[in-house]
Amino acid sequence: MAPVTELTVGQVAMRSGVAVSALHFYEARGLIRSHRTSGNQRRYGRDVLRRVAIIKVAQEVGISLAEIGAALASLPEGRTPTRDDWNLLSTAWRDGLDHKIAQLKKLRDGLTDCIGCGCMSIDKCPLRNKGDRLAREGTGARRLVALPSPRSPGKGA
Repeated sequence: MAPVTELTVGQVAMRSGVAVSALHFYEARGLIRSHRTSGNQRRYGRDVLRRVAIIKVAQEVGISLAEIGAALASLPEGRTPTRDDWNLLSTAWRDGLDHKIAQLKKLRDGLTDCIGCGCMSIDKCPLRNKGDRLAREGTGARRLVALPSPRSPGKGA
């Protein structure tokens, strides 16, 4: 018996662990491709299974769908991505992930000064108000000060 070269959307969903609706979404975004049969049913090449696996792993580590799409577009269409392809993609994403990790560490470390503050009493917030730019406008929570309404209640409203 010859191996199946094309898969239905249900077969791809079952084998990849991804919902049919997600596959349709990926296809709408250009991340995967199918063609239509004469009965207007979707059929996918077997390479789509590896592409979906790449999408799932990339999303898991925080790569955006736009970045995933650009990366997958660099691969030859209709060919199952190889180890070398994965090495190229993951290496390209590594620098971006390292940058995000550094940003998150900086954010985490900056939160130490926020414990107990509640953004109401600290003189200088390194996260929300770098350089305390609002200090010249007065004390207190300047961003929470409500401006008077042009039509305040009790004045013929």
